[in-house]
Amino acid sequence: MDERNYLGDLGDSDSNIPEEGPTAPPPGWLEDVTGYDQNHGDEDGTDKLYPPPPDYAPVSENDRNLQVPTVSVPVVSEDVAREALMEFVERKWTYRSKPARDMTFTDLKPFTVYRYRLETYTESRSSTWEFEPYTNQFVDGPQYGASPLPWDVPVEVPPMYTNVCLKVRVPHSSVVKVCHQCHGRGKVKCNHCRGKGETRCMSCHGTGRKSKKRCSFCRGSGRRRCSYCSGKGHKTCKSCLGHRNLLHFIQLTVKWKNHVFEFVPDRIPEFPIKKFDKVSGDAFFVEESIVVYPVMGFPDLDICNMSQKMIEEHLGKFSTVSRILHQCQSIELVPLTRVFYTYKGKDFNYFVYGIENKVYTPKYPSSCSIL
Repeated sequence: MDERNYLGDLGDSDSNIPEEGPTAPPPGWLEDVTGYDQNHGDEDGTDKLYPPPPDYAPVSENDRNLQVPTVSVPVVSEDVAREALMEFVERKWTYRSKPARDMTFTDLKPFTVYRYRLETYTESRSSTWEFEPYTNQFVDGPQYGASPLPWDVPVEVPPMYTNVCLKVRVPHSSVVKVCHQCHGRGKVKCNHCRGKGETRCMSCHGTGRKSKKRCSFCRGSGRRRCSYCSGKGHKTCKSCLGHRNLLHFIQLTVKWKNHVFEFVPDRIPEFPIKKFDKVSGDAFFVEESIVVYPVMGFPDLDICNMSQKMIEEHLGKFSTVSRILHQCQSIELVPLTRVFYTYKGKDFNYFVYGIENKVYTPKYPSSCSIL
């Protein structure tokens, strides 16, 4: 078999087939649409956020200071404390349950622990130009009217405090353009073989011979059919999929996000404050409004100060780039009891915390230390 028969009918390296162009339209390819001059995005590729109109600024419903009721500190009984430790020990394969069963309680000391929580629910909007192959589908272009401004595009608001991302095609923003990647040819030159339909044989490195014999992979030609284009020298354009034209449109991205801040005053050095992140408390105070007011007159001054600081911080941070839809603040009483006990004449202690009665113990009389 000679070289011509082996290689078959390769591409002719048609000079009219363009090189593969950029995947995104070049600057100036599309005309600006009124109200969407920011849709080109930042240099890092992120979309610019449209600030909400002035009439979207959050306004408090009432001008008042909040008075929070006082609550009593929950007390854990010895039975509950022992059961909580038994469950904790069962999940630790190096711990024996005997110390938990036979320990003698000496004291149970409850602590007053408050957790403040602020939730700010926002809506933000940004946009980018997108495109799809034009296959004679309906084109909702400017001939049907002007495109509504970013914050005037109607969308259905999801349930409150849920994180949702919605992409919407802006009405009357569509336009048909020749494909920028293939310049309307529907195909682009294969960049692996540069349109020739063949590449150098990797087995013999193009020499046609290997171990002083004719290369069996290329039959001695030193060239092989390009596997990327099947020897055609060109590929179907990835942007228009061979349809030659693209339908461009502005895609509006609407994001609803719940921004959550939690604060627990750290006043017990022996107990890791991070442990509170995974347990529940008793929410004895909850307030919801478009904008909540700082907590005032509560016995724990740190909670009052943090409430005022974070409400101001959320308003300053989120109102300029998004619309604040709602806020919720709450104060929980998180149970925390330090349990002191003895086992075989030695003193130990552990903490029972959260409504779930989780256990944290800095040291346990396991079988390795005390038999």
